[in-house]
Amino acid sequence: MENILGKEELLVIRKKLKEENKKVVFTNGCFDILHAGHVDYLIKAKNLGDILIVGINSDSSVKLIKGEKRPIIPQQERAALIASLKPVDYVTFFDEPTPKELITYLIPDFLVKGADWSIDNVVGRDVVEANGGEVKTIRFVNDQSTSKIIKLILERFKE
Repeated sequence: MENILGKEELLVIRKKLKEENKKVVFTNGCFDILHAGHVDYLIKAKNLGDILIVGINSDSSVKLIKGEKRPIIPQQERAALIASLKPVDYVTFFDEPTPKELITYLIPDFLVKGADWSIDNVVGRDVVEANGGEVKTIRFVNDQSTSKIIKLILERFKE
């Protein structure tokens, strides 16, 4: 897909968007099993600005933070799903456990996380705010998570 880019390509686009005075929103996540909560969250994130960039944890990054049995869906497939959603303009990957390096590289106007994060603990907050940007949290509409979906599947299919 043409909107799944490496960070170098994305930086060129980011600079152009800044010149055009477009507000860039950045969020990140594993997005291992896509669900309605993800979609609602991404719609709300996009509404904060003009362009939504989503950083997706690479397979190795997901393993570091979620354990050896994750991800369920490989990174290219997760990226294709996220990139195909209407509110998402660009998708990129990061290999580290956090997107700090990517945020520092792109310096978005808005950095967005779920409301389960305290703004004080949002990774990259310091960089975004130091450059005149804002950090926002978005309340989840449902209590859905990939971990809960996996647990439910395992419970339903126990022998």
